[in-house]
Amino acid sequence: MAEIRVGLGFDVHAFSDDPSRRLVLAGVHLPGERGLNGHSDADVVAHAVADALLGACGLGDLGEHFPDTDPQWAGADSLSILAGVVALAAEAGWTTGNVDCTVLLEAPKLAPHRAAMRDKLSRAVNADVSIKATRAEGLGAIGRGEGVACWAVALIERGRT
Repeated sequence: MAEIRVGLGFDVHAFSDDPSRRLVLAGVHLPGERGLNGHSDADVVAHAVADALLGACGLGDLGEHFPDTDPQWAGADSLSILAGVVALAAEAGWTTGNVDCTVLLEAPKLAPHRAAMRDKLSRAVNADVSIKATRAEGLGAIGRGEGVACWAVALIERGRT
């Protein structure tokens, strides 16, 4: 009989004033958009998915394994970090069943990028991924267009016969 667990991940980053920062969400570069502040590439979607997987596995959190105080992660590609999390999960005997993400942002629109995002994340976690986007309707920092947040839920399993 398979053991099944669920994990919840969350991440939020403010938009950067640095014109050299690129906006990367779910491993996809959105050209012409303001990037996010962060130690790595600040991909809130990949970070939320990584934390959801780590939580489901009982393996701590992203900051524990990939701390923003470690210079080796400065500017890192978050899909590489996510691949490291998937490897940690596999070492513990877990496989990903599926992942569901909700991205909260006022702009840019994600619909034109959703298929590419889903493809990149699905390949990174070796499972189906769904990505939805919603707006904060002007409420709070996200609603004022100050940043982007993402929630992710991951289902993992081990011992399937």
